[in-house]
Order: sequence, then C-alpha cells, then structure tokens
Amino acid sequence: MNTDLQPYLEASEYIDWQQPDVMTLASQLSADTRSESELVNNCFEWVRDNIKHSWDYKINPVTCKASDVLKHMTGYCYAKSHLLAALLRANKIPAGLCYQRLSINEDGAPYSLHGLNAVYLHDFGWYRLDPRGNKQGVDAQFTPPYEQLAFPVSEPNERDLPEIWRKPLDCITQLLSTCQTVEDVIKNLPDIEVIKA
Repeated sequence: MNTDLQPYLEASEYIDWQQPDVMTLASQLSADTRSESELVNNCFEWVRDNIKHSWDYKINPVTCKASDVLKHMTGYCYAKSHLLAALLRANKIPAGLCYQRLSINEDGAPYSLHGLNAVYLHDFGWYRLDPRGNKQGVDAQFTPPYEQLAFPVSEPNERDLPEIWRKPLDCITQLLSTCQTVEDVIKNLPDIEVIKA
C-alpha cells in the first residue's frame, strides 16, 4: 500500500469505522464480492439508498459520526459521506472526503458546501462519488472512470473543490455537532470565500 494512502484508511472521531456496528455492515457488504469495484459499489449504493437524507425527509436527530448515521439511518450529505468513508476504510479501501460549493437555490447566492467522497481505485486512481441520495433531478451513480455526481457545477461562483480530505472540515463537524435540528442545519449551511482569478 502506498504510504501516502495510509491516512485515508485510518479511523477517526467522525469516521469511526472500528465501531462494531459499522464493522459488521462493512463485512456484510463485502461478502461474496468478486472485485474492488463491486465492493465499492455495494458500499456506495447502500449508503445512497438506505440512509435517508436529513433534509429530504425532515428527520432528526442531526448526525455527524459514521456510527450515529448508521444508528439513526439518517444524515445530511456530509454525514452520509462520513459513513461511506467508514465502510470503505473498514474494507481496507482508501477513502476521503470532498466538497463542492453550490448555489442553494440553483440561481446564485446564497451558496453552501456540499459533501461527497473520493475513493482510491487501483484501476483508476482517485474517483469521486456522491452518496447524498437520489431524488427527482438527482441521479448519482458509480460508473468509473466517469463521474456521475449528484450535482454538476454549472454556475460561475460554484466550484468543485480539488482537495481530498482525510477528516471532515472543522466547519462541517462544528455545524453538525452544535445544531439541534435539521432546520437549524439548513439555516446555517457553511460556505467558503471564492477567490477570483
């Protein structure tokens, strides 16, 4: 294993893949898989399709840790990405966190960060995938080497942020750890400053 990938396999406070329930699910999702891609797709589709997006379904509590997302079966995009990273890491597949800056109403300000994942595939290198949950107008898929994310960047102040983080951004964990309800989160979605070229 490339030593540069080691940080993307580690357990942490929010990507707590060594928690027993997370490890059990990770093992179930890897059973009878015949390839790395099949295993990644199992984990991706399970989180995408089984964990309800907190705002789509208006479900409390607000979750952040991967194990809490699994326990309550709900999470915002950020939290769902923490669970997917945990399931992949539990199966010894390097996984990180990525972000996009998107228009909340799809027509300019205000903007917020959107959380998704990157996984290291031996055949393709780093590949982004988005487990936020499909709905009308959202069709995220696992189709390497081509990305099919939940949201395209289509507006001048939107951004695909290039970094692949091993841990969630502090502004994300602070938001999810301090907000009491899904309504609190939606009123305080984090944004970043865009530097004009």
